[in-house]
Amino acid sequence: MNVIGFAGFSGAGKTTLVEQIVAELRLRGQRVSVIKHAHHSFDIDHPGKDTYRHREAGAFEVVVASDKRLALIREFEVPQKLSVHHLLSEVFDGVDWVLVEGFKDSDLFKIEVWRAQAQKPCRYEVDPFIVAIATNSAPDLPTPTALPVLDLDRPAVVVDWMLGQADRFHYNPEKHL
Repeated sequence: MNVIGFAGFSGAGKTTLVEQIVAELRLRGQRVSVIKHAHHSFDIDHPGKDTYRHREAGAFEVVVASDKRLALIREFEVPQKLSVHHLLSEVFDGVDWVLVEGFKDSDLFKIEVWRAQAQKPCRYEVDPFIVAIATNSAPDLPTPTALPVLDLDRPAVVVDWMLGQADRFHYNPEKHL
C-alpha cells in the first residue's frame, strides 16, 4: 500500500482536499483508507446505543459490524499517544492508498496544504518530509522552493502527481518497527 500525509494548519483546507482526493482515487479504481488525527476528545458513539452501554459497563473494546461496515471502539484506561505507524498497522492491508490527515510531525512523506489567506507559516522550510505543496496561493509562498507546487483547487492534478510518484509512497512497515 502507498501512504501519504497531508499537513497544514487548521483552515488550510486539508479535510476538503483529502475528501476530494478520496473521490478522485475511487474514480480511478483505487481502494482508499484515511487516518485522521484528532486533537481533542471525540466520540463516535451515542448515549443509549448498545455499543455505548457496553463501553459504559467497562468493555475495553466494542466491535460493531453489519454486512456494510465494521467499527472498532477501543477505550484506553490510561491515555495513549499512538504513533501514525501503530495506526497504519490497524488499517486493512488490501487498500491501494492510505491518506493521513494531520500527524504533521510524522516521518511520512507529506503534501503541505497552505493558503496565504490563513496567515499561517509554511512548514516546507523546516520539514524534510514535505515533498510537495498544495496551494491556491503559489505566488505568495514565503520562500522559493524546488518542491512541486500543486494547485489546491484541482484535486485531479494532485492525484495525477501522486500516482506518478506512487513508488515513492510505498509503505514498508518493517522500516518503522
